[in-house]
Amino acid sequence: MRRFYGYNGNNYCCDMRGMLGFLILFLLSKKPMHGQEIADEIARRKGEKPSPGTIYPALKNLREMGSISSEDEKEGKTITYTLTERGQNALRISKRRFIRIFLESFLRANQKQATTQRTPSARSLNSIT
Repeated sequence: MRRFYGYNGNNYCCDMRGMLGFLILFLLSKKPMHGQEIADEIARRKGEKPSPGTIYPALKNLREMGSISSEDEKEGKTITYTLTERGQNALRISKRRFIRIFLESFLRANQKQATTQRTPSARSLNSIT
């Protein structure tokens, strides 16, 4: 996973290329979940379910980074994942980055669209005078 670093060099998280780490942290901020439940929730929200070969390596990386912790349930082999304090910090930072990136893109697109829309109007006014 691609890692991002805070101002003091601490490793915060996440795979922003595919945003899977961000989605996992976000979902675990709502409640503890097991891997299949996380995959099902991503499918419900995104419309496409990540494969076990995608979701479990991401969970492993987040656990190794200290962003999530896992507990084995006594009944069967189900592992429940929870967000750690480090994971909460990583999510907070990732949300800020996400908002900043997409807000800037949105503003640029709107600015470009406004410029494009003004140009024909300006041309129309110039042709009248």
